[in-house]
Amino acid sequence: MFETGIDIIHRRLVTGIARFFENQGMNKAVIGISGGIDSAVVLALAVEALGNENVTGVLMPSQFSTIHSVTDAVELAENTDVQYTIVPIEGIYHKFAKELTQAFREEEAKELTLENLQARIRGTLLMAFSNQKGTLLLNTSNKSEISAGYGTLYGDLCGALMVIADIYKTQVYSLARYINSIKPVIPESTITKPPSAELRVGQKDSDTLPEYSILDPILYYLTDKNEDIETIVSKGFDKELVSSIIAMQKRSAFKTYQLPPMLQVGDSPLLPPDKCIKTG
Repeated sequence: MFETGIDIIHRRLVTGIARFFENQGMNKAVIGISGGIDSAVVLALAVEALGNENVTGVLMPSQFSTIHSVTDAVELAENTDVQYTIVPIEGIYHKFAKELTQAFREEEAKELTLENLQARIRGTLLMAFSNQKGTLLLNTSNKSEISAGYGTLYGDLCGALMVIADIYKTQVYSLARYINSIKPVIPESTITKPPSAELRVGQKDSDTLPEYSILDPILYYLTDKNEDIETIVSKGFDKELVSSIIAMQKRSAFKTYQLPPMLQVGDSPLLPPDKCIKTG
């Protein structure tokens, strides 16, 4: 389905990171690592582009983070030999939630409000590290999430550069396998476990989105091929599902105007041309 080979994507992303930092007159990056596959891939790419001595990982577990996510993130940092630090956010989160309850005049905060609050706490901490250490924050959002509006403005969508915003989630998995074929640095459990933002107990991406094996082809036909509903349905996809994905895209379209620049590896990026940094 995807025209560009994963080896070419890998080379373009590594080269793109290196050139971006060179153009900025910078050489150090900070990345929030969660134990998930997106941050693992971005960190591995950054290490290859900049050197492990120039990359710092920040782990920000909450009360909803699973033990295996924390251990996966630590294992990744140790496998790549990068400096890392752990900043638990549970105390910060509870302080915010308490203050918000008062600000809302004792109205209980909505689940979405509290989920986005966690993402924004992490974004604030990462930008603080960026300022303090003189580094650039690398964003870890992928094309599937951005296309479907699955991201928090001023939270996990912040950063100086979006590294994998032009590749779909299924391609991220392929890229992880490719990276490990060169040198095994990404923990196997990071690749095999169900993807989750871990913003509430037992949360999985599939609670909100279709499985990526179904979502990505639909997004590809909509975005890369610019095909209409009827054409996509004729390929065997459910019409109601395709319509719901289009609705998600429309509801979240405003977010794209506020995103950082992205590395472009394909011919149909999500962002306007002035925000796309060509790597091919």
